[in-house]
Amino acid sequence: MLAAMAFVFFWSKQYLDLHPAWGYANAFAEAAMVGGLADWFAVTALFRHPMGLPIPHTAIIPENKDRIADTMAQFLRENFLTASVIARRMSGMNVAQALGDFLVAPPSPVDGDNRSRITGGAAELLAEVLESLDPDRLGNQVRTGLASQFAKIDVSPLLGRMLESAIADRRHLPLVDGFIRWAGLTLEDNEETVREIIHARANAVLRWTGLDERISGSVLDGLYKLLAEVLVDPDHPLRSKIEEGLENLSRDLQHDPKTRERVESMKNDLIENPAVAEWWMGVWERIRRSLIRRARDPESALGEEMRKGLAEMGKALQHDERLQHQINRFARRTMVGVSTRYGGQIVQLVSETVKRWDAVTITGRIESAVGRDLQFIRINGTLVGGLVGVTLHTLDHFFF
Repeated sequence: MLAAMAFVFFWSKQYLDLHPAWGYANAFAEAAMVGGLADWFAVTALFRHPMGLPIPHTAIIPENKDRIADTMAQFLRENFLTASVIARRMSGMNVAQALGDFLVAPPSPVDGDNRSRITGGAAELLAEVLESLDPDRLGNQVRTGLASQFAKIDVSPLLGRMLESAIADRRHLPLVDGFIRWAGLTLEDNEETVREIIHARANAVLRWTGLDERISGSVLDGLYKLLAEVLVDPDHPLRSKIEEGLENLSRDLQHDPKTRERVESMKNDLIENPAVAEWWMGVWERIRRSLIRRARDPESALGEEMRKGLAEMGKALQHDERLQHQINRFARRTMVGVSTRYGGQIVQLVSETVKRWDAVTITGRIESAVGRDLQFIRINGTLVGGLVGVTLHTLDHFFF
């Protein structure tokens, strides 16, 4: 445009005597060149020295980038990272519903399923964490944590109440039946041992006459008959004795200091037993390897369960107003707390980042962001200058 205006200026100058209109064209071109050059100088002076000349108050941005960085940071701190501004902005946002919409959105042909992306990333992160941590150290930490929590629990009253509740609801009967069957099977597997014990305790006369064999057979038959009767007869006296013993045990577990002390001692011995620690480490290693394998398998039940859980959570976030209110309030308070506690560090990061940029970098980034608008400033300066020149020429021609 400057070249065009220069051409019009010098070309129209030789026709000024032919017609008054050429004077307007010449005045427009002359003022347009002045306006364009003035705006070129003004815009250029923001970023560098025009034509490399160290004219005062030019290259404003490079020369004052540190002050600009502090001003930008302070502006951000005072106008965006204040608790009132963030609370007011987030009060009109339904973060919970937006999250729910994201979780239940149908799969996109480009981005795929949101739930699958979340579960895939979370599963891979879980696998990498489990692999990166020392398995022995992590297992010991988990075991120590569980042991410390278990040590705080008074298990005797808990066991007593569980047994009392089971007896009241008759849920102990399968346990009694199972114990009777186990006793019968144990007796059957150890018949020879029983016979040998009776044979060893019998006197010589019984052994000589063979009565010890008949006695041992009778004893075994009597025990089998007794167990069978107890098993099929719910009102058998021995079963009543067993239930009475269980009731006494439930009371002692809750109220007898000696029983509670013995149970507590057994619990502590169990916690401190090296065999239990070794058993737990084996269990933990199997759990760890299983979690890693399932996390890395896209077809595993773990991923499917996580996807279903996310879908259900998304539907709840969409329709449960009470849940939305709780989550939105939590998000608002969290953001306000973050801005209050870390707002100074955030603006300090902005300030220090801008200060670390060199003059070429900051100039290039600002110019690339607003370069098109800067070009229109020069164009507008050329046109406005031309219009001002025509106006002045008109006033001079008619009034002076």
